[in-house]
Amino acid sequence: MLHIIEHSLLDTLKIIPFLFLTYLLMEYIEHKTSDKVKRTIHKSGKAGPFIGGLLGAIPQCGFSASAAGLYAGRIISLGTLIAIFLSTSDEMLPILISEAVDIKLIVQIVGIKVIIGMIAGFLIDFIMQFKEKSQAEEWKIHDMCEHDHCHCEKSILKSSISHTLQVTLFILIVNFALNFVIEFVGEEALANLFFTKPIIGELIAGLVGLIPNCASSVVITQLFLEGVISFGSMMSGLLVGSGIGILVLFRVNKGLKENMKILALLYAIGVVSGIILGFFVS
Repeated sequence: MLHIIEHSLLDTLKIIPFLFLTYLLMEYIEHKTSDKVKRTIHKSGKAGPFIGGLLGAIPQCGFSASAAGLYAGRIISLGTLIAIFLSTSDEMLPILISEAVDIKLIVQIVGIKVIIGMIAGFLIDFIMQFKEKSQAEEWKIHDMCEHDHCHCEKSILKSSISHTLQVTLFILIVNFALNFVIEFVGEEALANLFFTKPIIGELIAGLVGLIPNCASSVVITQLFLEGVISFGSMMSGLLVGSGIGILVLFRVNKGLKENMKILALLYAIGVVSGIILGFFVS
C-alpha cells in the first residue's frame, strides 16, 4: 500500500508546475478574450459550426457553458452548440502538455475533435434548417461562470492557483485509484477489458465523458496515458465530454426532453466516431 501511495504522489507532484503554467495561460485567455469570442459566435450565422469548432478547442473553462447559454437564447444554432461541445478541450490539454506528450499527437487529437465537431455541426444544421429565430435575453458570462464555479471573477493568479489545486487533488485520487487497480487486478487484465472488446471500451468511455464536470477529461486522458484504454475509447470520451456545458444546458435551456435528445445526440456522435477511429488508429 505504501508503494502505491508513494508512486501516486510522485506521479502527481511532478506535473504541478506544468499544470500551473498551463492554467495561468488559460486564465489569461479567458479573462482577455471571452467577450470577443462570444461576439464572434453571435455574428457567425451559417458559419457557426466552423467558427464554433475552432473556438471550442481553445482551452478555457467557461466557453462550453457560454455556448449553452447562447443556445438557450437561440443566439447560436444546435449545430454550433454540438460543434463546440465536441471540440471542447477542458483538462485534456493541460494533462497532455504536463506529461510531455508528443506535440504531433496533441495536434492530432485536437484536430480530430475540431473536424468531427464541424462536420457534425453542419450536418445537424442542414437537417434542422432553423425552424425560427428567437430573440435571446442578454447573457453575462460572468454570471454563468460564477454560477458554475469557474472562478472567473477572481484574479488570474488566484484563479490559476485554485484550478491547479483542484485538478491536482483530483489527479492524485485518479492516480491512486489507477495504481491500486493495476497493482491488484493487473494491468494486462484491465487493458484486455477494453482492447479485446473495442465497442464496449468506447461505450464506457463515452459514459464517463457524459459526467458534467471537467474532471471527466482528466480520467479519460490519464487512462489513455497509462495504456488502459485505446485511442478510440479515449476519443469517444473526449468527444462526448463538454465540461460543465451540459450542466448549464440543463439548467438554462427549457425543455427536459430536448436536453435529453441533445445529450443522446452528443453521446452517439462521440461513441460512433471513437469506434470508427479505433479501426484506423491502434
